[in-house]
Amino acid sequence: MYCRRSKIHQTLPEQSGWLDDPANEILQNLCRSFVQGDRNFIGFKNATNSKYKMYTPKSILVTGCCGFIGSNVLTYFLNKYPDCEFVNIDKLDYCSSLKNVEHTLESKYKFYKCDIRNSEMLRTILKLHSIDTVIHFAAQTHVDNSFGNSIQFTLDNVLGTHTLLECCKEYGNINRFIHISTDEVYGEVGFTDEECTETKILTPTNPYAASKAGAEHLVFSYYHSFKMPVIVVRGNNVYGPKQYPEKLIPKFTKLLLENKKCTVHGKGETRRNFIHVNDVSTAVECILINGKVGEIYNIGSNNEFSVMDIAKK
Repeated sequence: MYCRRSKIHQTLPEQSGWLDDPANEILQNLCRSFVQGDRNFIGFKNATNSKYKMYTPKSILVTGCCGFIGSNVLTYFLNKYPDCEFVNIDKLDYCSSLKNVEHTLESKYKFYKCDIRNSEMLRTILKLHSIDTVIHFAAQTHVDNSFGNSIQFTLDNVLGTHTLLECCKEYGNINRFIHISTDEVYGEVGFTDEECTETKILTPTNPYAASKAGAEHLVFSYYHSFKMPVIVVRGNNVYGPKQYPEKLIPKFTKLLLENKKCTVHGKGETRRNFIHVNDVSTAVECILINGKVGEIYNIGSNNEFSVMDIAKK
């Protein structure tokens, strides 16, 4: 069971924005069946009620926004904040695609194919676009892959984050650095254990989670050593449109559409909490505008299901 609790409960809008194809139509109905009653997510306080001063970005560098979560958040931001400039850098790995952002407005959006370990290109982009805000999504994220190619996770998630931080420090004009992490950094949580809060000691149990925990430590080292204005976000398992079919829900949906059996490890009793990507978008927005520098925010839900639950649904 993964972390399910943070500081504030807030009801979010209904789901929207699914891709128009049969697989996603089925997936949409399947996902909706997960959410019964309240769609409360755990996140930061509503912007209108926050005691913190609202932050207004002008030029945002988003990393890894040709992937699943990043592209959804970017689309949400572009539609809502037309006066803000957005610069997307992505190395276009196997699970990302330019098709995820092909509808963006070119007047306020720029894409660069760039690895976040490319410090020379990062420095150029930061200066050229007068970046004042960074939202860092770019990462290797599939746990299973981390068992067979763990070094790549260290290179991308740890060294990549370190390179980005160093370039931002040298640039000197960053007012917010939002680091998107994961609840996996908390490690295994027993069914009867208390839910995880942001102050829980990190005990990652796989190479992916360890690399994200390592990246977090670097982020906070730059906060303490160089006064980098950082905020860390830890989220539950995310589902929704544009998700690459290596993850549980789209993987099972694809297998069933192909009349194939779903692969379940053991008895399928591992439990996970799920949050829709639209809720992640509004949570990131709320944290960006009202989040307190130096803080960690869990975003998640009480929608907990076992792998077998999902296979049956």
